[in-house]
Amino acid sequence: MTLKRKLHIVIFGTDTKLGKRFDVVLLYLILTSVLAVMLESMPELGSNYSTIFLYVELFFTAIFSIEYVLRIWISPKPIKYIFSFWGVVDLISILPSYLILLIPSIHFLSAIRSLRLFRIFRIIKLVRFLSEANSLKRALVSSLYKISTFLFSILAIVVIMGTTMYVVEGAENGFTSIPQSIYWAIITITTVGYGDIVPHTIIGKVISSVVMLIGYAIIAVPTGIFTVEIAKAGTERKKCEICKHDNETNATYCSNCGKLLTDV
Repeated sequence: MTLKRKLHIVIFGTDTKLGKRFDVVLLYLILTSVLAVMLESMPELGSNYSTIFLYVELFFTAIFSIEYVLRIWISPKPIKYIFSFWGVVDLISILPSYLILLIPSIHFLSAIRSLRLFRIFRIIKLVRFLSEANSLKRALVSSLYKISTFLFSILAIVVIMGTTMYVVEGAENGFTSIPQSIYWAIITITTVGYGDIVPHTIIGKVISSVVMLIGYAIIAVPTGIFTVEIAKAGTERKKCEICKHDNETNATYCSNCGKLLTDV
């Protein structure tokens, strides 16, 4: 087996011992780098220990740069990885540090330094280490149609309620237009209630009460839909064709007999 193939199994694979160990180490590095970003944002620490934070940033930049280059080198299709979602995230997490080094001009330093905030994108990479992420993704996809239908129904309700309030209350009570009234319906039905627009007439208050009750009722609907889909996704397993053993949904090989699994 070539070196490139071995590295591919370790870096991109999660079924081997070395692959899991690599993911765990990378997980702790990402968490530590994000923690350093948070601590550096504190004025009492950022100003007094700026040199230490600089060396810490250079260390993590070097580590993640090596990881990024290795991923490009071992990828069967490097261009596809570079322009993939995770490839862009990997690049964003290290690019700002290099921009600061390449453009040290004091005039531009304050603007370039703000790009360092993109280092927080490293935390997005944490989901690749969670086996439950695949179940969450399947639940989102499965519930997308139901939730979309539900959202369109809510949109129709806020348009109707907003238009009704525009007619009932009128511009003299703050409902100056239908879009403004729809805005009121949205913040009311979501139970946010900024209070910048409030009904003054008795009929308007009755309608407002109905909208609030609808708001409390609809909060549980998308949550229930998503919860059901998560429960379904969590029960899905891959069954081995040879030994009939149930394996994890993200497994590539059967944990009992070692046979290559096919999607079910």
